[in-house]
Amino acid sequence: MTTSTRSTQSTQAFITGVYDTAVGELPGSSCMSLHAEAALGAVADAGLTLEDIDGVLCAYSFTEPHLMLSSVFCEYMGINPRVSQALQCGGATACILLMQAMALVQSGQCRHVLVVCGDNRMTGMSRDAAVAALAEVGHPQFERPYGISVPASYGLVAQHYLHHTGSTQEHLAAIAVQTRQHAMRNPKAQRREPITIADVLASRPIAEPLRVMDCCLISDGGAAVVVSAAAPARDTRKTPIAMLGAGQGHTHEHVFAAPSLIDFGCKRSSQLAFEQAGVTAADIDVAEIYDSFTITLLIELESIGFFERGEAGPAVLAGALDLTGRLPCNTHGGLLSYAHSGAAGGLFHAVEAVRQLRGEAEARQVHEPRLAFVHGDGGILSAHCSLVLGRI
Repeated sequence: MTTSTRSTQSTQAFITGVYDTAVGELPGSSCMSLHAEAALGAVADAGLTLEDIDGVLCAYSFTEPHLMLSSVFCEYMGINPRVSQALQCGGATACILLMQAMALVQSGQCRHVLVVCGDNRMTGMSRDAAVAALAEVGHPQFERPYGISVPASYGLVAQHYLHHTGSTQEHLAAIAVQTRQHAMRNPKAQRREPITIADVLASRPIAEPLRVMDCCLISDGGAAVVVSAAAPARDTRKTPIAMLGAGQGHTHEHVFAAPSLIDFGCKRSSQLAFEQAGVTAADIDVAEIYDSFTITLLIELESIGFFERGEAGPAVLAGALDLTGRLPCNTHGGLLSYAHSGAAGGLFHAVEAVRQLRGEAEARQVHEPRLAFVHGDGGILSAHCSLVLGRI
């Protein structure tokens, strides 16, 4: 591991507080109630009060859509920050919000930035509303008229990947089984019952070759993270976790315009994050990588550089992503088994990375991790943001 390109501690940003709510089916919850619980929890985890927060970054909501969701949240909580923004980049939103918070504290504009996301997608949306929201992703002229959906788009990517690499549906299924094994160690996870590769392959077809167990969950839930400047971070309650590197990569929005169906912007975003942190993929101790579908994680593992092309599937089958494997990955259970509640789904990955680095992950704890990698992916592998976090 090298350190030549790392920021000095005086300009670094630190994660000082994290929190995630209960997940799954939460009757009576709302977008704002989940935001409020997550925000108060993260601020308390940092040993701060709402009066200490001078920056607020929010995402979007399917159940309470608003053009100025961050302003709505600040009004709801009685916060008057210097900076308030809302952002929409699909599943990459959470990581991009953290990257933006990093920039705000490094530039001196803010001391403590609250990043908060939440939605009650499970109890607050009908099945028809959820399907309609996903259908809007397709291009109105070249995709929607032909009935394409988000799962069908990922099915297209999966078909191409399996054909190109010789990987199999068993390799996809191994991703679902491994994330469920992690979730079984996590008492908060939405799905904890054991599954086998045979169970995944026998589950209902969604968009060939993807089965229902290849697809992420739909959940209620919220999460929040406090990002602090170096000097204020020293006065917070727990060990601050350094944000060592960040990067983005963008190649397309609609899948018909993707320059490749096997190489995506995660290659660029991770390269930038590793370079800024002064590390390589081989230095990472634990990874929390966006897993909207099993194919999402399989492709990203290889594009980011953790495995060579076509090697990730066999490696997962051999236990490479387990706690004692080559790359413990999605140790909370990921979107496939922990929960997925819109933009908060990506933020769950960051919360888990911080808990791993603090040594707070209990039964799912990786042995003494020093560096964690977090990645978010929005659209049809369209928008990517990578983060390197470290315990220093």
